Amino acid sequence: MNNKPNPIPGLSADPANAFGAAIGDMWKSMTALNLPMQQLAQIQGDYLKSAGEVWNQSIHQIQADGATKQVPIGDRRFGSAEWMTNPAAAFTAQLYLLNARALLQLADSVEGDAKTKARVRFAVQQWIDAASPSNFLALNPEALKKAIETKGESIALGVQHLLDDVRKGHVSQTDEAVFEVGKNVATTAGSVVYENALFQLIEYKPLTPKVHERPMLFVPPCINKYYILDLQPENSLIRYTVEQGHRTFVVSWRNPDESLAAKTWDDYIEDGAITAIRTVQAITGHDTLNTLGFCVGGTILSTALAVLAAQGEQPAHSVTLLTTLLDFESTGILDIFIDETMVQMREMTIGEQAPSGPGLLKGKELATTFSFLRPNDLVWNYVVGNYLKGETPPPFDLLYWNGDSTNLPGPMYCWYLRHTYLQNQLKKPGALTVCGQKVDLGSIQAPVFIYGSREDHIVPWTAAYKSMPLLEGKKQFVLGASGHIAGVINPPAKGKRSYWTNAAAQDKLPSSADAWMAGATEHPGSWWTTWSDWLKPKGGKLVAAPKAPGSARYKAIEPAPGRYVKAKA
Repeated sequence: MNNKPNPIPGLSADPANAFGAAIGDMWKSMTALNLPMQQLAQIQGDYLKSAGEVWNQSIHQIQADGATKQVPIGDRRFGSAEWMTNPAAAFTAQLYLLNARALLQLADSVEGDAKTKARVRFAVQQWIDAASPSNFLALNPEALKKAIETKGESIALGVQHLLDDVRKGHVSQTDEAVFEVGKNVATTAGSVVYENALFQLIEYKPLTPKVHERPMLFVPPCINKYYILDLQPENSLIRYTVEQGHRTFVVSWRNPDESLAAKTWDDYIEDGAITAIRTVQAITGHDTLNTLGFCVGGTILSTALAVLAAQGEQPAHSVTLLTTLLDFESTGILDIFIDETMVQMREMTIGEQAPSGPGLLKGKELATTFSFLRPNDLVWNYVVGNYLKGETPPPFDLLYWNGDSTNLPGPMYCWYLRHTYLQNQLKKPGALTVCGQKVDLGSIQAPVFIYGSREDHIVPWTAAYKSMPLLEGKKQFVLGASGHIAGVINPPAKGKRSYWTNAAAQDKLPSSADAWMAGATEHPGSWWTTWSDWLKPKGGKLVAAPKAPGSARYKAIEPAPGRYVKAKA
């Protein structure tokens, strides 16, 4: 009998046994490891003591009159009254949490290097999250209550949702039928004024009678669709920038198909970012422009500017980097996936060395990987809601974007993995040759605004801060609250979250992120206003807004958001 957790636990034929077997198998696996005996004995002793306390609490939950006391469990998965007032369910949840704590203690006791310990902990955490009793229909009192109240309709709807998601190839995180790109997301008015095989260049319609003479170019990540920066009018960084009077251009990367499978990192630099820069220069007639790169887009933009600097060109009047890695020494949770063996495997399957030729890294694989970095929030939460309770997830623009995945050309992806994540060569002057030029980030002569998100698990803010000493221009660092996406997409009108600045650090750069934070001041609201104040004087004088997009040479091809962003992976 296979005792591993079912991929959809709630539909297991024997969920109670699957839950118990999952925890039991993990205990056997962990205790079989060569752990320090003293630590193992301490963990076992603490476990037995806590198990007794859980049992005694469950016994006393039932009062003399037969009523049950409500017992807070301390985990939002078990926060409803159905869990807290049901002695059997409360006991199961508390025993599960006890097992989870003990298993993680065992994982942390494994002897080995830091990466090995992180990998063990990550694997154990994945197993623990999958084995939660909330993921099993027979053990979830909320789902069972709903099934009874709806006379089984919730179960029927859950099965239908499951079948629909199997057809789509991913777990639905939002009601995808509500959204349409260009209709109610990515709606800021503009025109595609240039396109090649890799990207379309969008110029946005001015929203002010006068605009700054110096244009603004956004380079978003190519691993996602650009419209994370243009979800809804009220939370669009693109629209906000246009409203501040900047003539704004945005790169919309093509979602690669097999015809682009052989594209390389050099192609994305030369035919992507550099071509976009030169096109904006040609359209506007300005040799310099303000630039912004987000996540991998920031890495691409910085590389492109270093290549141009090696050619004697300095097109950037300013550089803004949002949650961007240039120094890949500390890459957070993603580091556990990357080593020489993994990179070689990718190179031999989808890279230039692949026997059958280069291939694509499928967007579905990327999306799944990122979802399982936060499995309770982005996977199991929806398994429970969609399948066990038969609920349709509420519409949420950010999660619709999150599910709109993109492919990547294998050679481009493999080069990026090897030379940045694995070998961390981008930060070393002259270590890399891109487009025939030695790359030196310190050769970029422009003031820099660097933003990091405090709870970012993809680009840790301390890693974003490490970009500061690599760049020579006058620098400003801003730290925002929340994570990789929510921290960036934080419009001022919402009045949410906060951000930190350090005025003294603009004159003398602190040696570490912690030293910067020690002198930082917290401000309520959005960092966008601080960035706008920083950018405004770099835009140059105000001139009459252009009456038409593009130029005599670069005419409008189609309305924004264009065709490329609508292509599905």
